[in-house]
Amino acid sequence: MPRIAYSAPGAVAVGPYSHAVDAGELLYLSGQTPLDPATGALAEGGIGAQTSRCLSNLFAVLSSAGLGPERVVKCNVYLTDMADFPAMNEAYAAAFDPPYPARTTIGVAALPLGARVEIELIARKG
Repeated sequence: MPRIAYSAPGAVAVGPYSHAVDAGELLYLSGQTPLDPATGALAEGGIGAQTSRCLSNLFAVLSSAGLGPERVVKCNVYLTDMADFPAMNEAYAAAFDPPYPARTTIGVAALPLGARVEIELIARKG
């Protein structure tokens, strides 16, 4: 079966990857950094603004596949500073309705382009 990929209009890839790949009942979304699709630059503001931008980018990719945030079943969040966890958590909670998706948050040494956060998702289709 050929790989079916999805991308949002204006979405930027900083490497050789698809924004999302269809895997039958699941859609796997690649990690998104907080790049503003209008400018190609990192979102300005603190970790809350960067988290919101990551999720907006991911939700645009979901939309291109005909899905919404309510279909997300798992998130992986990568932070360069675990002190940012409370503010990231606040922005994250505002983006989803309960019951929230399963989630893992991991501290990492660095992210592409100097981002402070990167988020990837798995969504259920149908």
